[in-house]
Amino acid sequence: MKLKVVVLIVGLACVGTFVDAEPLPIPAPPEFEASSYVLMDFASGTVLADHNSRERVDPASLTKIMTAYIVYKALARGEVHLDDSVSISEKAWRSIGSRMFIEVGDRVSLEDLLRGMVIQSGNDASIALAEHIAGTEKSFADIMNVQAERLGLEDSNFVNVTGLPNADHYTTAYDVALLSRAMIWEFPQEYKRYAQREFTFNNIRQPNRNRLLWRDDTVDGIKTGYTKAARYCLAASAVRKDMRLISVVMGTPSSRSRMANSQALLNYGFRHYESHKLYQAGDALVERRMWSGVSKLTQLGLSQDLFVAVPHGQFSSLKAVVQVQPDIMAPVSKGDQLGTFKVTLKGEDVLEKPLIALQANPKGSFWRRLVDFFVRLY
Repeated sequence: MKLKVVVLIVGLACVGTFVDAEPLPIPAPPEFEASSYVLMDFASGTVLADHNSRERVDPASLTKIMTAYIVYKALARGEVHLDDSVSISEKAWRSIGSRMFIEVGDRVSLEDLLRGMVIQSGNDASIALAEHIAGTEKSFADIMNVQAERLGLEDSNFVNVTGLPNADHYTTAYDVALLSRAMIWEFPQEYKRYAQREFTFNNIRQPNRNRLLWRDDTVDGIKTGYTKAARYCLAASAVRKDMRLISVVMGTPSSRSRMANSQALLNYGFRHYESHKLYQAGDALVERRMWSGVSKLTQLGLSQDLFVAVPHGQFSSLKAVVQVQPDIMAPVSKGDQLGTFKVTLKGEDVLEKPLIALQANPKGSFWRRLVDFFVRLY
């Protein structure tokens, strides 16, 4: 079936006495030693720079982004509370690697355990949280994998909550970016913990391992990781002029290099790209004739707010192409896809989203259907 195509101009041409010069080409992303990396625009999810980002790697402590995400889900559902008193098991106490130094048999607030995991990267805190929510670390890891599938993390599998090496425990730079985006989007208030530079527990003060928090005041998270197998990793996020970017760098040779390389990626993205909100979810973008329905017209729009990331100075060159089914027959339910909404830049596709019915339109009366039958016939 052929689709009717309607072209809508998104950008506005600049008005002035000077002729716009051709924009300079976007340079290649910075080059550095890393097994993989990705740079993502937070609002649109657009990938701005990529190197082996779908390659499976050891996530190390970046695993704890998912651990925290599950805890935030449980908090939002009221299954646990920040003032819960969590009993510390011997398994949590005996955990190896980075620690917040909780003691077996202690009772620690869930809030303190969250800070110990997020700021101090405590493996002991991570296991204690998992046991409090799911009973065992294994059961919690099962929940992590369910959520990974729901979020579209196609190349991730979790067998523990800490990131300690395991052949069946893996992710990708792209999946970490998707997960980070979901966590910040869904839980902005919880995310604020990632900006805290230090946390003191049991009179032991430990700094946040994300040194970008000291180097760049636009950075507000998120997580470092290291194991011998994974080498040095960092997922970072920053906001400048209402644009948020997420960078994920995996497998760099040192803690200094993961910081410098993440900074280089963020600077590259902010220097060469801009992010815009084009349309609001639920806004009527087009209106089409509805045959045999209660209403003669049906409004079409988007299910989610639409954002786009484009090279600096090229917003006015964007166009929206709306493809709609030529004959829309009742009944139609709210949310049914009736077309496609595509954004292009100088003939190249930027993004594509389903165009949906914004209201239900059931079948009309016998008389309505009869009239529409003859109108369509002639």
